[in-house]
Amino acid sequence: MAAVAAFALVSTLSFTEPAFAVEGGGATTAANAKITTGGASTLQSGRTIAITRGVNLDRSDFSNQNLKGVAFQQSIVRDSNFKGCNLYGSSFFDATLDGSNFEDADMSLSNVEMAQFNRANLHNTIMREVYVSGSTLFEGIKDIEGSDWSETYLRADQKKLLCEHPTSKGTNPVTGVNTRESLMCKD
Repeated sequence: MAAVAAFALVSTLSFTEPAFAVEGGGATTAANAKITTGGASTLQSGRTIAITRGVNLDRSDFSNQNLKGVAFQQSIVRDSNFKGCNLYGSSFFDATLDGSNFEDADMSLSNVEMAQFNRANLHNTIMREVYVSGSTLFEGIKDIEGSDWSETYLRADQKKLLCEHPTSKGTNPVTGVNTRESLMCKD
């Protein structure tokens, strides 16, 4: 019965070009080979994205890349460099991001459900409308100065942790939004 269901599912799928071949789709350079060889492509919300489910991307340098919509789901992405990246709409669902650098990155509309940000640098990161779950871990985060958390809903304990962080200050240079105001910290 399972084989019949699997065949029915496969026969209804249509395959599309991978994200690195789609203009504006992210993962567009040869330097992103780890991403594009890590999985498959899929059609989600009418756009093609690359999936890196479960791939070890430790110490990768993706700085200043267009990784819009790329899914790093359940990947190990420790001590990696995403500085200046366009990560708009990307997914870091259940990803280990310990020690990674997201300085000056745009993570708007990204999914960070169940992600671990221990030692991560979010200096000047745009975190607008990011999907955060109660199990997203911000404990031990390195820097949030200048980050914009507008329209990102946090659990009370997550918000308290971020508001009490010593780097919870500054204004995002792109959006002009104050970090503490975007977190709705009580001053």
